[in-house]
Amino acid sequence: MGGAVLLALLAGDRMAGAQVEGDRGISAVVASSDIDVGGIEVDVSGSDPEDARSKGWRDAQRQAWKKIGGPAISDGQLQSLVSAVVIERERVGPRRYVATLGVIFDRARAGGFLGRGGQRARSAPLLLVPVTVSGGSQLVYEQRNPWQRAWAEYQAGSSRIDYVRPSGAGSDSLLVTAGQINRRSRAWWRNILNQFGASDVIVAIAQLEHEYPGGPVRARFIARYGPDNTYLDGFSLRVGNPRQIPAMYSKAIERFDAIYEQALADGRLKPDPSLNRTGGTIDPAIQRLIDAGRRVEAAAAAERRAEQAARDAANLAETSEAQANANSSATPAVVSSYVVQFATPDAGTINSTLAAVRATPGVRGASTSSLAIGGTSVMSVSYGGSLPELAQALAGRGFAVTQGSNALSIRR
Repeated sequence: MGGAVLLALLAGDRMAGAQVEGDRGISAVVASSDIDVGGIEVDVSGSDPEDARSKGWRDAQRQAWKKIGGPAISDGQLQSLVSAVVIERERVGPRRYVATLGVIFDRARAGGFLGRGGQRARSAPLLLVPVTVSGGSQLVYEQRNPWQRAWAEYQAGSSRIDYVRPSGAGSDSLLVTAGQINRRSRAWWRNILNQFGASDVIVAIAQLEHEYPGGPVRARFIARYGPDNTYLDGFSLRVGNPRQIPAMYSKAIERFDAIYEQALADGRLKPDPSLNRTGGTIDPAIQRLIDAGRRVEAAAAAERRAEQAARDAANLAETSEAQANANSSATPAVVSSYVVQFATPDAGTINSTLAAVRATPGVRGASTSSLAIGGTSVMSVSYGGSLPELAQALAGRGFAVTQGSNALSIRR
């Protein structure tokens, strides 16, 4: 009997590990209070594609600044307030640039021009549960999905809602499920919210209906909140084919944010007092899930540390060899600054590309001069050698390198 119980516990732990393992997490890309203005449409012409794009970005910055009520300032001053340009959609021609862009202003720098009058109180931290209902199934974090990705990529810095957005990795997929939103137990909810540092919960439901494969998609969006799953509001959207679903999700999130902000203004989005009662112990079922998730995460973290240690050792050996070769040269290398363009489909690519370039032998420093999440960013690289030598060194780091006039373009 005891052996049967032990086998059952071991089997349950393996099943929990299987549910926790896997590449399912999508971390929120923006966790700052910067001012984000999206949906800026530009259509400009230039002498060449780069000139047209540059003019389009400047036009988008001016439109975004006007949209948030900024005073009249020069383009140079305006450029210094921009921390990033987000490419939502773009088409580049030989002399024309048509795009929908987002502009992110640094709140610390822009606040001096905008003043403090527009500041408003934010909500308490609210745990967001994005639920996708499609084909009779309900999905939250069990696998990567477009609805969670849209929320992870949402620029929430200028919203009054303090969104707590789990990545979905590790034990998140066990603790936050579609079935969880129908629970009424305050003790259960209190334990869940404590794990994420939230005061209450909000639920964003996307119900998809495909008219036929590859054809129009109808979606019903429903906003709910609280442990009682209280209805706030809902709306419907329709797109012509599945490829347009991400754009539909972006519009839907803006509508959700407006719904939540209105509920906050009406006093409906206040944390449930019954969730703040103290006392009692954590539910044993939740504790077992948390422990299983932590064990799997610890094993994965140990494996990642071992892999990183091996990479660091290889980089150190390569760097030492390069330094030895440099020291053996009778003529010191001349350090020059070069422009390097690189594709940045997401925020994580920026850090990984910078780290790889900085670890390249001969590189003395690298820093971004222009960021475009979803497009092409630019970095300035200080290198002890010529441009062809830098191109060869970057190729040795696994990049595909294209050399232009005093500039390089790299990609993985």
